[in-house]
Amino acid sequence: MTSRTPLLALLALIAPLAGSLVGGAGAPSSEVRPQDPDEPLAVDPFADLRAAFATQGIGLDATRGIVTAPAQVAVVNDLLEYLLVMPHGAAHEALFTTSVDPEVLNTALLTLGVAPGINADWAPKDPAPSQEEINAGTSPYDVRVPEGDGLFLYAGWREGEEVHLHRIEDLVRDRFRGRTLRRHRFVYLGSAMTQRGPDEPARFAASTDGNLINVSFFKAGHTLLTTALEECVDQSAWLANAWLLPPVGSTVLLVFSRERLQVDLAGIGELPVVAPVPSAGGESR
Repeated sequence: MTSRTPLLALLALIAPLAGSLVGGAGAPSSEVRPQDPDEPLAVDPFADLRAAFATQGIGLDATRGIVTAPAQVAVVNDLLEYLLVMPHGAAHEALFTTSVDPEVLNTALLTLGVAPGINADWAPKDPAPSQEEINAGTSPYDVRVPEGDGLFLYAGWREGEEVHLHRIEDLVRDRFRGRTLRRHRFVYLGSAMTQRGPDEPARFAASTDGNLINVSFFKAGHTLLTTALEECVDQSAWLANAWLLPPVGSTVLLVFSRERLQVDLAGIGELPVVAPVPSAGGESR
């Protein structure tokens, strides 16, 4: 993990820069807009910020609304509860690990203007559905899925001349529903702060716990980002899509994007339209 002294110096540099760009601590300004790429700038307002993030391996393209960070493939043959953790986090049940400091990554995401949303909540249904209904796809829980602002997530790498860039959902299998995790915008939570004792200062939970992105829901809200699908209440549904992933330990580049990355289909023709995939409760989302 990054030593605290260099990190504190880096955060000291980032804080005034990020604050001026996103409207202060944790509160992105509604007046901030991405720079028009056709409008020339005498001074690049993001140059120092980009350089500060680069020391942590984080890339920032504020104009396109993109942040990147390196990660390593962790688990491909066991159940997943997380998509991204630090080495001291739940690495035995995470798709990727990273050594990027969560506080710095969080600051980079705030620079894109993302605002914290609402975490998931759920409770057992009363009356409970029958086993027959559960086997047919009825959820045993009343679920309030996470809501609010968020990001689209990708993972990319090269194999020889081939470039792989996948939605992160395509790298996760839903073992109960017979396909990959449904594509959607991940909700930004920004991590809770935790108090470990009456005389201890509050700490950034994502740094303390080492868990950055969850695929299964957790009520604590200690991660930076969460899935936002009803079926993610199930903690035993998720496996890595090993057929697409490179070997364990391989380095990939994670991409956090405000908008879907566009594929140029010019000249290819119209793609066929298929029906939306039903949600866990049987309705399309």
